[in-house]
Amino acid sequence: MSSQTDVQVQRIRAIGLTVKSCDRSLDFYTQALAFELVSDITVEEQYYSELEGVTGAKIRIVTLRLGDELIELMEYLNIQGKPIPSNSQSNDLWFQHLAIVVSDMDRAYTHLRSFSIEPISVAPQTIPPGNQASGGVRAFKFKDPDGHDLELIWFPPDKGQDKWHQNTNRLFLGIDHSAIAISNTEQSLNFYRNLLGMQINSRSLNWRATQSRLDNLPGAEVKITALRPVQDGMGIELLDYIVPEQGRPMPSDWKSCDIAHIQIELVVNNLEQLVDKLRRNGVQFVSSRIVQFADSSFPYKQGCLVKDPDGHTILLITQ
Repeated sequence: MSSQTDVQVQRIRAIGLTVKSCDRSLDFYTQALAFELVSDITVEEQYYSELEGVTGAKIRIVTLRLGDELIELMEYLNIQGKPIPSNSQSNDLWFQHLAIVVSDMDRAYTHLRSFSIEPISVAPQTIPPGNQASGGVRAFKFKDPDGHDLELIWFPPDKGQDKWHQNTNRLFLGIDHSAIAISNTEQSLNFYRNLLGMQINSRSLNWRATQSRLDNLPGAEVKITALRPVQDGMGIELLDYIVPEQGRPMPSDWKSCDIAHIQIELVVNNLEQLVDKLRRNGVQFVSSRIVQFADSSFPYKQGCLVKDPDGHTILLITQ
């Protein structure tokens, strides 16, 4: 498609999570999941507030690495954000999880259980062999201290990227994808594939008892579309729930400072051109404009925060 040759997402740089306390989250991610500290900065410049659409914000950003992948813990030091609704479920449209790849599910699960986590899944589940795209994959879903959804995932030899199968003594290997609940697959594909230039990697239908136990949703049936950027690496999975039907929509008044906020940072090859294209297609913008970063210590040169059709936030950046 010609639209994929001009402006497109190159790769996912990081996933940003708004947290109540960076110290608490830092302890959890480094101890329970073996992430390593990369940097710890505090920003209170006007341009960063403008990027996130929150006036006068003072934000502590702690960057952590697991394997090749990065997450950013973002604590709004001077603004009290709303907590994640305690009754959130996997089919609510604000649902978004990070899939953390492990080399040994039983060992990883045992290690994780020594921390006070809130499980979603009954126990680690194995996808039945009849599922072509993900048969044999083992997974376990749980929540971090703020209620952000996480998944441990183990790939059998014939599934997943090559890098998940290299010999290593590490238990936690990296992040395979971020999965988001959506209301309509075609609508989301129009955004992620047609407008952003990501490519479909696989499609599957996950259902029956395994999915119900994994999601803690009776009769769960979910249509999954996996997308990868052109340079591969971390991907995005679209979760379109057929049963139970899609849950609650994302409240329109949620802001970047609210704890449910997760932003996927996408490195793009031409930000001005892409922003222009998104405006023409009626995409919702959080940033009023493309924000330039003068500080050379910052990991990107310019950025613009937008929302996908269901309200998930996407930070478009150039490095």
